[in-house]
Amino acid sequence: MLLTALIIIPCAAGLLAFVLRAVRLRRAVLIGAALAHMALTGLCWLRPPPAAWHGWLFLDPIGLLFLSITSVLFCAAALYCVAYLRREAQGTHADYEAGFLFENQPEAVFLGCLLVFLSMMTLACMSQHLGLLWVAIEGTTLASAPLIHFHRQHHSLEAAWKYLLICSIGIALALLGTFCINVAGLTPTSHVPLMLRDLLANAGRLDHAWLKAAFVLLVIGYGTKMGLAPMHTWLPDAHSEAPSVVSALLSGALLNCAFVALLRTQQVCVAAGLEHYTGQVLRWFGLFSMGVAALMIISQTDFKRMLAYSSVEHMGILALGVGIGGAGVFGALLHALNHSLAKALLFLVAGNIIALYHTKEIKNVHDLLRRAPWTGMLWLAGILAIVGMPPFGLFISEFVILSGALGQQHYLAATIYLVLLCVIFAGMLNCATSMVYRHESHAPVQPAARTTALALLPPLGLALLVLILGLYLPAWLARVLALAAALVRGGAL
Repeated sequence: MLLTALIIIPCAAGLLAFVLRAVRLRRAVLIGAALAHMALTGLCWLRPPPAAWHGWLFLDPIGLLFLSITSVLFCAAALYCVAYLRREAQGTHADYEAGFLFENQPEAVFLGCLLVFLSMMTLACMSQHLGLLWVAIEGTTLASAPLIHFHRQHHSLEAAWKYLLICSIGIALALLGTFCINVAGLTPTSHVPLMLRDLLANAGRLDHAWLKAAFVLLVIGYGTKMGLAPMHTWLPDAHSEAPSVVSALLSGALLNCAFVALLRTQQVCVAAGLEHYTGQVLRWFGLFSMGVAALMIISQTDFKRMLAYSSVEHMGILALGVGIGGAGVFGALLHALNHSLAKALLFLVAGNIIALYHTKEIKNVHDLLRRAPWTGMLWLAGILAIVGMPPFGLFISEFVILSGALGQQHYLAATIYLVLLCVIFAGMLNCATSMVYRHESHAPVQPAARTTALALLPPLGLALLVLILGLYLPAWLARVLALAAALVRGGAL
Protein backbone atom coordinates (compact mmCIF):
# COMPACT_ATOMS: atom_id res chain seq x y z
CA MET A 1 0.00 0.00 0.00
CA LEU A 2 2.80 2.41 0.94
CA LEU A 3 4.74 1.80 -2.27
CA THR A 4 1.62 2.28 -4.37
CA ALA A 5 0.83 5.53 -2.52
CA LEU A 6 4.31 6.87 -3.31
CA ILE A 7 3.51 6.54 -7.02
CA ILE A 8 -0.18 7.44 -6.96
CA ILE A 9 -0.03 10.60 -4.81
CA PRO A 10 2.26 12.68 -7.07
CA CYS A 11 0.55 11.33 -10.19
CA ALA A 12 -2.92 12.24 -8.89
CA ALA A 13 -1.63 15.63 -7.74
CA GLY A 14 -0.20 16.20 -11.20
CA LEU A 15 -3.52 15.43 -12.86
CA LEU A 16 -5.19 17.80 -10.41
CA ALA A 17 -2.68 20.55 -11.20
CA PHE A 18 -3.54 20.23 -14.90
CA VAL A 19 -7.17 21.19 -14.29
CA LEU A 20 -7.01 23.62 -11.36
CA ARG A 21 -7.44 27.24 -12.40
CA ALA A 22 -6.50 28.93 -9.12
CA VAL A 23 -2.77 29.72 -9.12
CA ARG A 24 -2.34 29.51 -5.35
CA LEU A 25 -4.21 26.23 -5.16
CA ARG A 26 -2.02 24.67 -7.88
CA ARG A 27 1.12 25.68 -6.01
CA ALA A 28 -0.33 24.39 -2.75
CA VAL A 29 -0.94 21.03 -4.45
CA LEU A 30 2.71 20.97 -5.55
CA ILE A 31 4.02 21.66 -2.04
CA GLY A 32 1.55 19.28 -0.43
CA ALA A 33 2.42 16.40 -2.75
CA ALA A 34 6.16 17.00 -2.26
CA LEU A 35 5.85 16.98 1.54
CA ALA A 36 3.58 13.91 1.48
CA HIS A 37 6.05 12.07 -0.74
CA MET A 38 8.94 12.89 1.58
CA ALA A 39 6.93 11.84 4.65
CA LEU A 40 6.06 8.48 3.06
CA THR A 41 9.68 7.98 2.05
CA GLY A 42 10.66 8.62 5.67
CA LEU A 43 8.22 5.90 6.74
CA CYS A 44 10.01 3.48 4.43
CA TRP A 45 13.18 4.05 6.46
CA LEU A 46 11.38 3.43 9.76
CA ARG A 47 9.42 0.39 8.60
CA PRO A 48 10.48 -1.26 5.33
CA PRO A 49 7.29 -1.85 3.32
CA PRO A 50 6.45 -5.24 1.81
CA ALA A 51 6.61 -5.85 -1.91
CA ALA A 52 3.65 -4.71 -3.98
CA TRP A 53 2.11 -5.63 -7.34
CA HIS A 54 3.13 -9.30 -6.96
CA GLY A 55 6.74 -8.36 -6.36
CA TRP A 56 7.09 -5.95 -9.27
CA LEU A 57 7.60 -3.12 -6.79
CA PHE A 58 10.03 -3.48 -3.90
CA LEU A 59 12.37 -1.13 -2.05
CA ASP A 60 15.73 -2.81 -1.62
CA PRO A 61 18.64 -0.66 -0.29
CA ILE A 62 19.46 0.57 -3.82
CA GLY A 63 15.90 1.71 -4.43
CA LEU A 64 15.56 3.22 -0.96
CA LEU A 65 18.74 5.27 -1.37
CA PHE A 66 17.77 6.77 -4.72
CA LEU A 67 14.12 7.23 -3.79
CA SER A 68 15.25 9.25 -0.78
CA ILE A 69 17.54 11.42 -2.91
CA THR A 70 14.70 12.03 -5.36
CA SER A 71 12.22 12.90 -2.61
CA VAL A 72 14.51 15.35 -0.80
CA LEU A 73 15.51 17.10 -4.01
CA PHE A 74 11.94 17.36 -5.22
CA CYS A 75 10.83 18.90 -1.93
CA ALA A 76 13.62 21.50 -2.15
CA ALA A 77 12.77 22.15 -5.81
CA ALA A 78 9.04 22.50 -5.05
CA LEU A 79 9.70 25.18 -2.43
CA TYR A 80 12.07 26.99 -4.78
CA CYS A 81 9.55 26.62 -7.61
CA VAL A 82 7.03 28.81 -5.79
CA ALA A 83 9.59 31.63 -5.59
CA TYR A 84 10.57 31.00 -9.20
CA LEU A 85 7.00 31.25 -10.48
CA ARG A 86 6.36 34.39 -8.44
CA ARG A 87 9.46 35.93 -10.00
CA GLU A 88 8.19 35.01 -13.43
CA ALA A 89 4.81 36.53 -12.70
CA GLN A 90 6.47 39.79 -11.69
CA GLY A 91 8.55 39.78 -14.86
CA THR A 92 11.86 39.90 -12.98
CA HIS A 93 13.37 36.59 -13.83
CA ALA A 94 13.96 33.77 -14.67
CA ASP A 95 15.72 32.62 -17.59
CA TYR A 96 16.45 35.80 -19.38
CA GLU A 97 15.62 34.37 -22.83
CA ALA A 98 11.88 34.57 -22.03
CA GLY A 99 10.67 37.64 -23.84
CA PHE A 100 6.95 37.35 -23.33
CA LEU A 101 4.26 37.75 -20.71
CA PHE A 102 3.79 35.26 -17.90
CA GLU A 103 0.14 34.69 -18.64
CA ASN A 104 1.16 33.01 -21.91
CA GLN A 105 3.24 30.45 -20.02
CA PRO A 106 1.44 27.19 -19.22
CA GLU A 107 2.00 26.99 -15.47
CA ALA A 108 -0.67 24.31 -15.09
CA VAL A 109 1.11 22.05 -17.59
CA PHE A 110 4.44 22.83 -15.95
CA LEU A 111 3.32 21.85 -12.44
CA GLY A 112 1.33 18.87 -13.71
CA CYS A 113 4.30 17.47 -15.64
CA LEU A 114 6.60 18.17 -12.68
CA LEU A 115 4.47 15.99 -10.40
CA VAL A 116 4.05 13.20 -12.98
CA PHE A 117 7.83 13.37 -13.42
CA LEU A 118 8.21 12.65 -9.68
CA SER A 119 5.83 9.71 -9.98
CA MET A 120 7.82 8.18 -12.85
CA MET A 121 11.14 8.64 -11.05
CA THR A 122 9.63 6.95 -8.00
CA LEU A 123 8.51 4.03 -10.15
CA ALA A 124 12.02 3.70 -11.59
CA CYS A 125 13.54 3.46 -8.11
CA MET A 126 11.08 0.75 -7.02
CA SER A 127 10.85 -1.40 -10.15
CA GLN A 128 12.02 -4.99 -9.74
CA HIS A 129 11.01 -6.06 -13.26
CA LEU A 130 13.36 -4.95 -16.02
CA GLY A 131 10.46 -4.32 -18.38
CA LEU A 132 8.67 -2.11 -15.86
CA LEU A 133 11.94 -0.31 -15.18
CA TRP A 134 12.22 0.47 -18.90
CA VAL A 135 8.65 1.82 -18.92
CA ALA A 136 9.45 4.05 -15.93
CA ILE A 137 12.59 5.47 -17.56
CA GLU A 138 10.63 6.19 -20.74
CA GLY A 139 7.92 7.79 -18.60
CA THR A 140 10.48 10.19 -17.10
CA THR A 141 11.44 11.27 -20.62
CA LEU A 142 7.88 12.02 -21.69
CA ALA A 143 7.02 13.82 -18.45
CA SER A 144 10.15 16.01 -18.40
CA ALA A 145 10.28 17.10 -22.06
CA PRO A 146 7.53 19.76 -21.65
CA LEU A 147 9.42 21.11 -18.63
CA ILE A 148 12.44 21.88 -20.80
CA HIS A 149 10.23 23.77 -23.27
CA PHE A 150 8.53 25.84 -20.55
CA HIS A 151 9.61 29.20 -21.96
CA ARG A 152 8.42 28.45 -25.49
CA GLN A 153 11.53 29.91 -27.13
CA HIS A 154 13.31 28.47 -30.16
CA HIS A 155 16.37 27.51 -28.07
CA SER A 156 14.24 25.64 -25.54
CA LEU A 157 12.22 23.98 -28.33
CA GLU A 158 15.43 22.78 -29.96
CA ALA A 159 16.72 21.48 -26.62
CA ALA A 160 13.44 19.65 -25.90
CA TRP A 161 13.37 17.98 -29.32
CA LYS A 162 17.04 17.03 -29.03
CA TYR A 163 16.32 15.56 -25.60
CA LEU A 164 13.35 13.57 -26.88
CA LEU A 165 15.09 12.33 -30.01
CA ILE A 166 18.43 11.29 -28.50
CA CYS A 167 16.96 9.84 -25.31
CA SER A 168 14.32 7.95 -27.30
CA ILE A 169 17.04 6.36 -29.42
CA GLY A 170 18.89 5.45 -26.25
CA ILE A 171 15.75 4.03 -24.66
CA ALA A 172 15.11 1.99 -27.83
CA LEU A 173 18.59 0.47 -27.51
CA ALA A 174 17.90 -0.22 -23.84
CA LEU A 175 14.71 -2.04 -24.85
CA LEU A 176 16.74 -4.13 -27.28
CA GLY A 177 19.17 -4.88 -24.46
CA THR A 178 16.26 -5.95 -22.25
CA PHE A 179 15.13 -8.32 -25.02
CA CYS A 180 18.66 -9.75 -25.11
CA ILE A 181 18.50 -10.49 -21.38
CA ASN A 182 15.19 -12.22 -22.01
CA VAL A 183 16.80 -14.35 -24.75
CA ALA A 184 19.75 -15.09 -22.43
CA GLY A 185 17.28 -16.72 -20.04
CA LEU A 186 15.68 -18.96 -22.67
CA THR A 187 16.45 -22.68 -22.62
CA PRO A 188 14.76 -25.52 -24.49
CA THR A 189 12.84 -26.47 -21.36
CA SER A 190 12.42 -23.27 -19.32
CA HIS A 191 12.47 -19.48 -19.29
CA VAL A 192 13.86 -17.09 -16.68
CA PRO A 193 11.45 -14.15 -16.18
CA LEU A 194 12.73 -10.57 -16.23
CA MET A 195 12.06 -10.19 -12.50
CA LEU A 196 15.30 -9.19 -10.81
CA ARG A 197 15.04 -11.89 -8.12
CA ASP A 198 14.54 -14.62 -10.74
CA LEU A 199 17.44 -13.38 -12.87
CA LEU A 200 19.75 -13.32 -9.85
CA ALA A 201 18.62 -16.74 -8.63
CA ASN A 202 19.15 -18.27 -12.09
CA ALA A 203 22.15 -16.21 -13.17
CA GLY A 204 24.27 -19.32 -13.72
CA ARG A 205 21.84 -20.47 -16.43
CA LEU A 206 21.99 -17.23 -18.45
CA ASP A 207 23.75 -17.38 -21.81
CA HIS A 208 26.94 -15.29 -21.52
CA ALA A 209 27.09 -14.22 -25.15
CA TRP A 210 23.58 -12.78 -25.06
CA LEU A 211 24.20 -11.27 -21.64
CA LYS A 212 27.34 -9.47 -22.86
CA ALA A 213 25.43 -8.09 -25.84
CA ALA A 214 22.63 -7.02 -23.49
CA PHE A 215 25.07 -5.22 -21.19
CA VAL A 216 26.63 -3.21 -24.01
CA LEU A 217 23.22 -2.21 -25.35
CA LEU A 218 21.98 -1.27 -21.90
CA VAL A 219 25.09 0.77 -21.10
CA ILE A 220 24.69 2.67 -24.36
CA GLY A 221 20.90 2.95 -23.94
CA TYR A 222 20.63 3.91 -20.30
CA GLY A 223 24.01 5.64 -20.52
CA THR A 224 22.41 8.02 -23.01
CA LYS A 225 19.80 8.99 -20.42
CA MET A 226 22.46 9.08 -17.71
CA GLY A 227 24.65 11.46 -19.70
CA LEU A 228 27.70 9.26 -20.30
CA ALA A 229 29.90 10.45 -23.16
CA PRO A 230 29.73 10.15 -26.12
CA MET A 231 25.92 9.72 -25.75
CA HIS A 232 25.65 12.89 -23.65
CA THR A 233 24.94 15.42 -26.40
CA TRP A 234 21.35 16.17 -25.31
CA LEU A 235 22.39 17.04 -21.78
CA PRO A 236 24.15 20.44 -22.09
CA ASP A 237 21.34 21.94 -24.17
CA ALA A 238 18.53 20.55 -22.00
CA HIS A 239 20.13 21.57 -18.70
CA SER A 240 21.05 24.99 -20.03
CA GLU A 241 17.70 25.88 -21.61
CA ALA A 242 15.38 24.42 -18.98
CA PRO A 243 14.24 26.58 -16.06
CA SER A 244 16.80 26.35 -13.28
CA VAL A 245 14.46 24.42 -10.99
CA VAL A 246 14.00 21.81 -13.73
CA SER A 247 17.76 21.66 -14.36
CA ALA A 248 18.23 20.86 -10.67
CA LEU A 249 15.88 17.88 -10.94
CA LEU A 250 17.25 16.69 -14.27
CA SER A 251 20.82 16.64 -13.01
CA GLY A 252 20.21 15.73 -9.38
CA ALA A 253 17.43 13.15 -9.73
CA LEU A 254 16.72 12.09 -13.32
CA LEU A 255 20.27 11.00 -14.15
CA ASN A 256 20.18 8.79 -11.04
CA CYS A 257 17.20 6.88 -12.43
CA ALA A 258 19.25 5.77 -15.44
CA PHE A 259 22.11 4.94 -13.04
CA VAL A 260 19.74 2.69 -11.08
CA ALA A 261 18.94 0.85 -14.32
CA LEU A 262 22.68 0.31 -14.91
CA LEU A 263 23.09 -0.94 -11.33
CA ARG A 264 20.30 -3.48 -11.87
CA THR A 265 22.03 -4.69 -15.02
CA GLN A 266 25.37 -4.87 -13.19
CA GLN A 267 23.74 -6.96 -10.46
CA VAL A 268 22.65 -9.57 -12.99
CA CYS A 269 25.98 -9.63 -14.83
CA VAL A 270 28.03 -9.95 -11.64
CA ALA A 271 25.80 -12.80 -10.45
CA ALA A 272 26.42 -14.49 -13.83
CA GLY A 273 30.20 -14.18 -13.42
CA LEU A 274 30.81 -11.35 -15.91
CA GLU A 275 32.19 -8.83 -13.41
CA HIS A 276 35.55 -8.51 -15.19
CA TYR A 277 33.91 -7.80 -18.55
CA THR A 278 31.37 -5.29 -17.24
CA GLY A 279 34.00 -3.61 -15.09
CA GLN A 280 36.19 -2.90 -18.10
CA VAL A 281 33.30 -1.43 -20.08
CA LEU A 282 32.19 0.83 -17.23
CA ARG A 283 35.70 2.01 -16.37
CA TRP A 284 36.48 3.20 -19.87
CA PHE A 285 33.08 4.78 -20.39
CA GLY A 286 33.58 6.57 -17.08
CA LEU A 287 37.05 7.88 -17.89
CA PHE A 288 35.99 8.94 -21.39
CA SER A 289 33.06 10.90 -19.94
CA MET A 290 35.37 12.65 -17.50
CA GLY A 291 37.78 13.50 -20.33
CA VAL A 292 35.07 15.00 -22.54
CA ALA A 293 33.70 16.99 -19.60
CA ALA A 294 37.16 18.32 -18.72
CA LEU A 295 37.75 19.59 -22.27
CA MET A 296 34.37 21.33 -22.37
CA ILE A 297 34.51 22.82 -18.88
CA ILE A 298 37.85 24.59 -19.34
CA SER A 299 36.56 26.31 -22.50
CA GLN A 300 33.04 27.11 -21.25
CA THR A 301 31.54 30.61 -21.33
CA ASP A 302 28.01 29.77 -20.08
CA PHE A 303 27.79 28.86 -16.39
CA LYS A 304 24.67 26.68 -16.77
CA ARG A 305 26.34 24.69 -19.55
CA MET A 306 29.41 24.42 -17.32
CA LEU A 307 27.24 22.81 -14.66
CA ALA A 308 25.74 20.50 -17.29
CA TYR A 309 29.18 19.29 -18.38
CA SER A 310 30.01 18.85 -14.71
CA SER A 311 27.13 16.37 -14.58
CA VAL A 312 28.71 14.47 -17.48
CA GLU A 313 31.91 14.33 -15.43
CA HIS A 314 30.20 13.04 -12.31
CA MET A 315 28.19 10.42 -14.19
CA GLY A 316 31.56 9.24 -15.47
CA ILE A 317 32.82 9.05 -11.89
CA LEU A 318 29.82 6.91 -10.94
CA ALA A 319 30.44 4.53 -13.84
CA LEU A 320 34.14 4.38 -12.96
CA GLY A 321 33.42 3.58 -9.31
CA VAL A 322 31.06 0.73 -10.17
CA GLY A 323 33.50 -0.55 -12.81
CA ILE A 324 36.33 -0.59 -10.27
CA GLY A 325 34.37 -2.79 -7.90
CA GLY A 326 35.19 -3.38 -4.25
CA ALA A 327 35.23 -0.15 -2.25
CA GLY A 328 34.68 1.76 -5.49
CA VAL A 329 31.02 0.68 -5.53
CA PHE A 330 30.44 2.10 -2.05
CA GLY A 331 32.22 5.27 -3.14
CA ALA A 332 30.08 5.53 -6.28
CA LEU A 333 26.82 5.26 -4.30
CA LEU A 334 28.01 7.84 -1.77
CA HIS A 335 29.12 10.03 -4.65
CA ALA A 336 25.69 9.79 -6.28
CA LEU A 337 24.17 11.15 -3.07
CA ASN A 338 26.71 13.95 -2.69
CA HIS A 339 26.59 14.94 -6.35
CA SER A 340 22.80 15.14 -6.36
CA LEU A 341 22.76 17.52 -3.40
CA ALA A 342 25.59 19.72 -4.65
CA LYS A 343 24.41 19.92 -8.26
CA ALA A 344 20.82 20.74 -7.30
CA LEU A 345 22.21 23.43 -5.01
CA LEU A 346 24.23 24.94 -7.86
CA PHE A 347 21.38 24.95 -10.38
CA LEU A 348 19.02 26.60 -7.91
CA VAL A 349 21.62 29.27 -7.13
CA ALA A 350 22.20 29.67 -10.88
CA GLY A 351 18.54 30.61 -11.18
CA ASN A 352 19.06 33.35 -8.60
CA ILE A 353 22.13 34.61 -10.45
CA ILE A 354 20.19 34.81 -13.72
CA ALA A 355 17.50 36.77 -11.91
CA LEU A 356 20.13 39.29 -10.79
CA TYR A 357 22.17 39.65 -13.97
CA HIS A 358 19.77 38.52 -16.74
CA THR A 359 22.53 36.53 -18.40
CA LYS A 360 24.12 33.08 -18.39
CA GLU A 361 27.46 34.34 -19.69
CA ILE A 362 30.29 33.98 -17.17
CA LYS A 363 32.00 37.17 -18.36
CA ASN A 364 28.88 39.25 -17.65
CA VAL A 365 28.59 38.16 -14.01
CA HIS A 366 30.88 39.97 -11.60
CA ASP A 367 31.06 41.22 -8.02
CA LEU A 368 28.51 38.59 -7.02
CA LEU A 369 29.66 38.35 -3.42
CA ARG A 370 29.27 42.08 -2.86
CA ARG A 371 26.09 42.53 -4.86
CA ALA A 372 24.26 39.51 -3.40
CA PRO A 373 26.25 38.08 -0.45
CA TRP A 374 24.06 35.05 0.26
CA THR A 375 23.84 34.06 -3.39
CA GLY A 376 27.59 34.59 -3.82
CA MET A 377 28.45 32.50 -0.76
CA LEU A 378 26.14 29.67 -1.82
CA TRP A 379 27.53 29.70 -5.35
CA LEU A 380 31.11 29.54 -4.08
CA ALA A 381 30.25 26.83 -1.56
CA GLY A 382 28.51 24.79 -4.28
CA ILE A 383 31.49 25.07 -6.62
CA LEU A 384 33.92 24.08 -3.87
CA ALA A 385 31.69 21.11 -3.07
CA ILE A 386 31.27 19.93 -6.65
CA VAL A 387 35.01 20.02 -7.39
CA GLY A 388 35.66 17.83 -4.34
CA MET A 389 37.16 20.27 -1.87
CA PRO A 390 37.16 19.23 1.79
CA PRO A 391 35.23 19.33 4.04
CA PHE A 392 32.36 18.71 1.61
CA GLY A 393 30.98 15.23 0.99
CA LEU A 394 32.27 14.87 -2.57
CA PHE A 395 35.85 14.91 -1.30
CA ILE A 396 35.11 11.80 0.77
CA SER A 397 33.34 9.91 -2.02
CA GLU A 398 35.98 10.77 -4.64
CA PHE A 399 38.71 9.68 -2.22
CA VAL A 400 36.93 6.36 -1.56
CA ILE A 401 36.74 5.72 -5.33
CA LEU A 402 40.45 6.51 -5.67
CA SER A 403 41.24 4.16 -2.78
CA GLY A 404 39.12 1.48 -4.44
CA ALA A 405 41.02 1.89 -7.72
CA LEU A 406 44.38 1.58 -5.98
CA GLY A 407 43.14 -1.33 -3.87
CA GLN A 408 42.00 -3.18 -7.01
CA GLN A 409 45.33 -2.31 -8.71
CA HIS A 410 43.77 -0.18 -11.44
CA TYR A 411 46.75 2.18 -11.41
CA LEU A 412 46.28 3.58 -14.92
CA ALA A 413 42.61 4.37 -14.28
CA ALA A 414 43.53 5.98 -10.95
CA THR A 415 46.16 8.18 -12.61
CA ILE A 416 43.83 9.35 -15.40
CA TYR A 417 41.11 9.93 -12.82
CA LEU A 418 43.35 12.18 -10.71
CA VAL A 419 44.61 14.18 -13.70
CA LEU A 420 41.09 14.83 -14.99
CA LEU A 421 39.87 15.84 -11.54
CA CYS A 422 42.67 18.41 -11.34
CA VAL A 423 41.84 19.85 -14.77
CA ILE A 424 38.15 20.16 -13.92
CA PHE A 425 38.99 21.62 -10.52
CA ALA A 426 41.05 24.39 -12.13
CA GLY A 427 38.48 25.12 -14.85
CA MET A 428 35.45 25.38 -12.59
CA LEU A 429 37.20 27.28 -9.81
CA ASN A 430 38.53 29.83 -12.30
CA CYS A 431 35.00 30.52 -13.58
CA ALA A 432 33.49 30.67 -10.10
CA THR A 433 36.06 33.04 -8.62
CA SER A 434 35.72 35.32 -11.63
CA MET A 435 31.97 35.55 -11.07
CA VAL A 436 32.21 36.03 -7.31
CA TYR A 437 35.21 38.33 -6.86
CA ARG A 438 35.91 40.14 -10.16
CA HIS A 439 35.17 43.85 -9.96
CA GLU A 440 34.27 45.78 -13.11
CA SER A 441 35.04 49.44 -12.44
CA HIS A 442 33.53 50.56 -15.74
CA ALA A 443 30.28 48.62 -15.29
CA PRO A 444 27.21 50.71 -14.46
CA VAL A 445 26.17 50.49 -10.84
CA GLN A 446 22.82 48.75 -10.51
CA PRO A 447 20.84 48.13 -7.36
CA ALA A 448 20.86 44.52 -6.29
CA ALA A 449 17.59 42.73 -6.92
CA ARG A 450 16.02 41.25 -3.82
CA THR A 451 16.31 37.49 -3.59
CA THR A 452 13.50 36.14 -1.44
CA ALA A 453 14.02 33.78 1.47
CA LEU A 454 12.08 31.07 -0.39
CA ALA A 455 14.66 31.22 -3.19
CA LEU A 456 17.58 31.02 -0.75
CA LEU A 457 16.44 28.48 1.86
CA PRO A 458 16.28 25.37 -0.40
CA PRO A 459 19.85 25.77 -1.74
CA LEU A 460 21.05 26.69 1.76
CA GLY A 461 19.54 23.47 3.12
CA LEU A 462 21.20 21.41 0.38
CA ALA A 463 24.54 23.12 1.08
CA LEU A 464 24.30 22.19 4.75
CA LEU A 465 23.50 18.57 3.87
CA VAL A 466 26.48 18.14 1.56
CA LEU A 467 28.71 19.79 4.20
CA ILE A 468 27.42 17.50 6.96
CA LEU A 469 28.04 14.42 4.79
CA GLY A 470 31.66 15.53 4.47
CA LEU A 471 32.05 15.77 8.23
CA TYR A 472 29.85 12.95 9.45
CA LEU A 473 28.20 9.93 7.81
CA PRO A 474 25.31 8.70 9.98
CA ALA A 475 25.41 5.00 10.85
CA TRP A 476 21.95 4.36 9.38
CA LEU A 477 22.95 5.91 6.07
CA ALA A 478 26.31 4.10 5.99
CA ARG A 479 24.47 0.82 6.58
CA VAL A 480 22.11 1.35 3.63
CA LEU A 481 25.04 2.39 1.41
CA ALA A 482 26.96 -0.73 2.44
CA LEU A 483 23.95 -2.99 1.78
CA ALA A 484 23.35 -1.35 -1.61
CA ALA A 485 27.03 -1.76 -2.53
CA ALA A 486 26.91 -5.41 -1.50
CA LEU A 487 23.91 -5.98 -3.79
CA VAL A 488 25.76 -4.44 -6.76
CA ARG A 489 28.80 -6.60 -6.03
CA GLY A 490 26.68 -9.76 -6.16
CA GLY A 491 25.43 -10.06 -2.60
CA ALA A 492 21.89 -10.90 -1.54
CA LEU A 493 19.43 -9.41 0.92
